[in-house]
Amino acid sequence: MKILKLQVLRGANIWSSYRKKLIQMRLDLEELENYPTDKIPGFRERLQAMLPTMIEHECSEGHRGGFFLRVELGTWMGHVIEHIALEIQSLAGMEVGYGRTRSTKETGVYNVVFAYTDEEAGLYAAKAAVKIAEALINDEPYNLDADIEQLKKICHYNCLGPSTLSIVTEAARRGIPHIRVGTDSTIQLGYGAKQMRFQATTTCKTNVMAVELACNKKKTKEILERSSVPVPSGAICSSEEELMAAAEKFGYPLVIKPLNGNQGKGATINITSWDEMLPALAFAQKYSHNVIVEKYISGFDFRMLVVDNKFVAAAKRVPANVKGNGIDSIEKLIARVNKDPKRGNGHENMLTKITVDHDTEGMLAKYGYTLESVPYSGEIVYLKSTANLSTGGHSEDVTDLVHPDNIALAERVARIIGLDICGVDLMAESLDRPITETGGAVIEVNAAPGFRMHLAPTIGKSRNVAAPVVDMLFPDGNTGRIPVIGVTGTNGKTTTTRLLAHIAKNSGFKTGFTTTDGIYIDGKMMEKGDTTGPISAQYILRDPSVEFAVLETARGGMLRSGLGYDQCDVGVITNIKEDHLGLNDIHTLDDLAEVKSIVVKNVRKDGWAILNAEDKYCRRIARELDCNKAYFALNEDDEIVQALIAKGRTVAIFENGYITICEDGNRTRIINVEDVPLTQGGKVKFMIANALTAALAAYKSGFTPMQIAAAMKTFMPGADSTPGRMNLFEFRRFKVMVDYAHNPHGFEAIEDYLKNVSARKKIGVIAGVGDRRDEDIKECAVIAARMFDHVIIRQDKDLRGRTCDDINRLLLDGLKQTNPAITYEMIEDEKEAMHHALNIADEGDFVVELTEAITDVIGVIKEHLAKEEKEAEAHVQSA
Repeated sequence: MKILKLQVLRGANIWSSYRKKLIQMRLDLEELENYPTDKIPGFRERLQAMLPTMIEHECSEGHRGGFFLRVELGTWMGHVIEHIALEIQSLAGMEVGYGRTRSTKETGVYNVVFAYTDEEAGLYAAKAAVKIAEALINDEPYNLDADIEQLKKICHYNCLGPSTLSIVTEAARRGIPHIRVGTDSTIQLGYGAKQMRFQATTTCKTNVMAVELACNKKKTKEILERSSVPVPSGAICSSEEELMAAAEKFGYPLVIKPLNGNQGKGATINITSWDEMLPALAFAQKYSHNVIVEKYISGFDFRMLVVDNKFVAAAKRVPANVKGNGIDSIEKLIARVNKDPKRGNGHENMLTKITVDHDTEGMLAKYGYTLESVPYSGEIVYLKSTANLSTGGHSEDVTDLVHPDNIALAERVARIIGLDICGVDLMAESLDRPITETGGAVIEVNAAPGFRMHLAPTIGKSRNVAAPVVDMLFPDGNTGRIPVIGVTGTNGKTTTTRLLAHIAKNSGFKTGFTTTDGIYIDGKMMEKGDTTGPISAQYILRDPSVEFAVLETARGGMLRSGLGYDQCDVGVITNIKEDHLGLNDIHTLDDLAEVKSIVVKNVRKDGWAILNAEDKYCRRIARELDCNKAYFALNEDDEIVQALIAKGRTVAIFENGYITICEDGNRTRIINVEDVPLTQGGKVKFMIANALTAALAAYKSGFTPMQIAAAMKTFMPGADSTPGRMNLFEFRRFKVMVDYAHNPHGFEAIEDYLKNVSARKKIGVIAGVGDRRDEDIKECAVIAARMFDHVIIRQDKDLRGRTCDDINRLLLDGLKQTNPAITYEMIEDEKEAMHHALNIADEGDFVVELTEAITDVIGVIKEHLAKEEKEAEAHVQSA
């Protein structure tokens, strides 16, 4: 078997609109295409022996053990690899559960698709699954445990921790989108100007000074003490002499902890003699030169969580411990506890594995134990002096038991320190009575407190502590969204995108948009190039200044990585015509329609899909949509268009020279197309179609007819505002037009325009696009022969897998098929071809360059214009 390609899909995709995180593996089974699983002796038995937990895979059989039944009856290896990739991720603690395997038009080649939690882990699972399958086929030994451990390690470094994940999950439940910023736990919630960011439990609202204060235990203690908050008496020490003075002043028992520590690191509690003091000092000074020595408060360790100055939850924290059985040593008991699947390394799981360190050894010494000691049955042996979950402790929820006075105290502490999310640590016998009466005290205040103890307490009720965080960041049901319009289709999508962005900007929004020529924010190009994929979309949605987004969305990006946004308010499909067929398993217009439909299938339910009523593929897509639908059409007399209007549907039509919107029996005229510069006085039919599309999309985005009309009047086409979209240049003796047309439908649009252009001779500069089908390249030449008197055949820099001779043969076949007498030349270099076209152009000629290299071609034209102007100046001076 051979992996031909691996892709990471990060958004809605051709496989699923709601399963956004998928690995797509293109797998060549090679000779195994002839060997389904029932023809491989012993394969099912070996697979079940290696991965017995796959008994839970129901597969298409719909019952437990269904997948193994499929293997027994015979299925292809791509299907098996899909299930192995899912299972090994699950065994590593990453629950996934979705997969699809489909054959392609190439014999033995399959698309194997499966869900992932972390994309690096998903890619690893893909490769490992193939190796596992090969080992099982060949009856060879395989170290599955090594793969599981590696997947766990990848997840540990990459996956979101429990606190971060809980906030992301709560936000998603409310329809708030999220984007991971980088590879750490920094998360953006919401889009553009309405975004909020957080990392773990530090948010963009967290006061930096408050964090610094909370990290300075000495200053925190002083401020709380001055505010009459009960705190343990203590002092700051850094030497043996200062330590002795503190011991004499406060008396035993004492606590020693680093001044700038966290998570209980370096702390030693309940010190009862001088012999314990020096080792405790040394331990604390591993983390901070200055240490806090304070009076030990007896009782239990409690954490009270306060969010936005309101009490949210409370937990009793129990230090890491083991329970003796009278048989096993403490070391074996620790190993057994660590096998609990709820325990992981660091913060990866709800509980943390217990590690043996200086603190553990000190605690055991107090019992008179070592790791080899065997506690009696039922004996609880505490292994840490602090109750932090990060050192292996566990929690018990006590939220409902907290006395109102203690709630008021915790909320007051949070206000005093100034933290939006605040963990208040207390030592007390209980929280059901005021700690001021029981001798309890606030021992620490924590910035960025962990949520694990509240989300999944070992004992008691789980608390959704993420909800108040999201309430704080997005009050009053705000979802953090800005208006998003997604635009796709075969032709016209860039012009439609630019016109929509102009309408939004002209109406007062700071607008970001993506196109085939660049990323723009507030009219300024930020990045140059074809930026119609998901990375470019997220560039716009991450920008905190953007208030309105218009995102051109091409098929390539959707097939490569999925949609770059979770949903849009308005989705547009301009048309679906022959282009890019034969690539990436997209062979027919039905296939292409399926890809383009991703945009409108991800319109929010109360949003609008804008569809071409004259395109049968758009009409088919409409039947599959859950959102509102509106249509546009150039031909108002079309039978289907009239039927839609009669039903009261929203339809934008070209009516008596006007862009008119029909809705519920009413007609609203937006603007006369002669007043829309883009249409060149109403002469360019396909530009009228683009204006119709944009007007309807803008109307359904909430813009008024007056706003739409005003913007359309001021949208001036040209090389700067609409590069490559019928850019016209006037020389003294002839005219030149540059356009991006690169497929038969685009060529036909130019042909329709040229029918109304009077010229002595029409000269066309064309090329064949290498990654198009033979029939598409030939069809472009057929149309070129109809609309031009003379053709110059050039070549793109990137032939996309073909040879010059191959492309030229197809072009010549098309030219001669239509007009055997047509004159033509072949000039391979594009700039040279353009120079030549301008040099041979004569009085009254019209030159058309159809190209994707817009900047290069316009550069040549401007060079000739400058030369002409210079010659004219010289002529005037000589006269």
